[in-house]
Amino acid sequence: MILSIESSCDDSSLALTRIIDKKLIYHIKISQDSEHSTYGGIVPEIASRLHAKRLPEILKKLKMFLNNDLSLIKAVAVTTRPGLSVTLIEGLMMAKTLCLGLQIPLICVNHLKGHIYSLCISKDFATDSAKDSRKNAPPPLLESHLKSHTESLLESRQNKQDSLGVLLVSGGHTQILQVNDFHHISIIAQSLDDSFGESFDKVAKHLNLGYPGGPQVERYAKNCEINQYKPYEFPIPLLHNKKLEFSFSGLKNAVRLAIQEMEQPLSLQDIASISKGFQNAACEHIVRKTRLFFQHFEGKYFAIVGGASANTYLRERMSELCNEFDKELYLADLEFCSDNAAMIGRVGVEHYLRDEFTPLLEAQIAPKSLKGDFVESATF
Repeated sequence: MILSIESSCDDSSLALTRIIDKKLIYHIKISQDSEHSTYGGIVPEIASRLHAKRLPEILKKLKMFLNNDLSLIKAVAVTTRPGLSVTLIEGLMMAKTLCLGLQIPLICVNHLKGHIYSLCISKDFATDSAKDSRKNAPPPLLESHLKSHTESLLESRQNKQDSLGVLLVSGGHTQILQVNDFHHISIIAQSLDDSFGESFDKVAKHLNLGYPGGPQVERYAKNCEINQYKPYEFPIPLLHNKKLEFSFSGLKNAVRLAIQEMEQPLSLQDIASISKGFQNAACEHIVRKTRLFFQHFEGKYFAIVGGASANTYLRERMSELCNEFDKELYLADLEFCSDNAAMIGRVGVEHYLRDEFTPLLEAQIAPKSLKGDFVESATF
């Protein structure tokens, strides 16, 4: 089995994945939301110290699960990029220590590739998570459909129609990717500035909604719908720009200015109206750029991954768009949308089966993806 470690941001997570059938057999995760909520966002130094404390704690639980018998672990997979340097290093230090002690190889994993392979996680147990806030899981029929078909989508594709398009939306990234096989993933579009998920957190901070902000903004946006309030109208980013690229800094600033012009303190209706208006504009921006991608993308399959892909309204809008273009939509289980070691282990198995290991002395962290992680962008 593969032991995997995730510490790229504010989630401390470990997992065990069987090599023979690629099934997840153990997963534990501790989030740091409460520790960072006071600051309205992630404080890297605090996150690093919490990883240093919690990774050893959850490793003890993993060892108990294995009855302290680590002989079945054949390799350690760890997130080494992209992410916060001060948190990535905590995971890598643990990984190197385990590899030295057990005399097993190290697998360095790109966190973004992990999100793509979150589509393929198949469980053989009940997860052990310190915080499980996922409530909108896909229907059982859809879940079984994903598990039986998605893995084949990520195998080598000779036919362009079999390529998989992926929208990755998280706190650090907003990208459209094209997947042809494990080592042939192209970045088609990405944000020029802020990410989709980060913009939600910043808007929540302006509205004093706490951290993490995404679920709070979504909740108030839903409240706007229920009470039939009129959403605040914000400009859609890059409305007349026909390039495949995203931008959320202008929209975020528009929200800030709108709040400043309102009577303080804001009423609950004002907060709901701004939340709904912002969510509408942000998701419309995503939909418009993905529509531009679909006009040139020949593949039949499309997926949404990343922590921000849990947004219900975004899922609804993207489902409508996929129906419009006759694309088959795949969604990761909500449990595995946010950062987790299960997805890192799933990628780790693929590297293991290809004998792709990193010498301990050469293993390094990187805040961004490395040049060889993705192939050059396709032309659209």
